[in-house]
Amino acid sequence: MDYKSAGVDIEAGYKSVELMKEHVRKTMRPEVLTNLGGFSGAFSMEKFKKMEKPTLVSGTDGVGTKLKLAFLLDRHNTVGIDCVAMCVNDIACAGGEPLFFLDYIACGKNYPEKIAEIVSGVAEGCLQSDAALIGGETAE
Repeated sequence: MDYKSAGVDIEAGYKSVELMKEHVRKTMRPEVLTNLGGFSGAFSMEKFKKMEKPTLVSGTDGVGTKLKLAFLLDRHNTVGIDCVAMCVNDIACAGGEPLFFLDYIACGKNYPEKIAEIVSGVAEGCLQSDAALIGGETAE
């Protein structure tokens, strides 16, 4: 069995990446060591060497039932920015500073324009919190 037989549209995946690139580039910080396209990202910790006890704080969250509103209103950027906001809030509550973000978008069918709209919201959330969007995954 191949991807196409399983219902996965590889070309739509490539188009999604192309459409999201402009949004992701806006979030880059000098500490980002990798380029868009990987499923991971690298972030330099060089500036933290002078700290006595550097500590990374991480967080993860989802958008829950807000997806229903996004589909009802056909506005998908809102869930992207909301997801980042929830994660950033959890990090801030633990005394951390948002540095970078990785996204994961799971969908039954990849509609590149909708994926790009979600990522535009993720990028906006990253810009507002000064976090770089350094990687992610879109799974169909």
